Amino acid sequence: MNEDGSVVGVDEQGRTIAIGQLALITVENPNGLEKTSGYYYNIGPNAGTIEHIKANGGAAGKIRGNYLEMANVDLANEFSQMITTQRGYQANSKIITVTDQMLEELVNMKR
Repeated sequence: MNEDGSVVGVDEQGRTIAIGQLALITVENPNGLEKTSGYYYNIGPNAGTIEHIKANGGAAGKIRGNYLEMANVDLANEFSQMITTQRGYQANSKIITVTDQMLEELVNMKR
């Protein structure tokens, strides 16, 4: 991706081909955006006017090709959620094992 937002590719013969161009938008009221999932937003009724801007054209910011973006994930929070989920899974599997043993014992008592 180039700084002007154009996405380029290379064909089998090594020729550079323009695939498309990334468009940026600005909204009058960023608080009017509605969060959907993760880092995705929809334009809500309170967002105000929407302006389409070419990349590196002003208030929407810049596109940096061949740059590495810093992670926007809280690793400590993600690890604690993963451990909590793992413990929940272990507890549920233990419940299934204990229930199976209880039913087996009940069947043995009936014999």
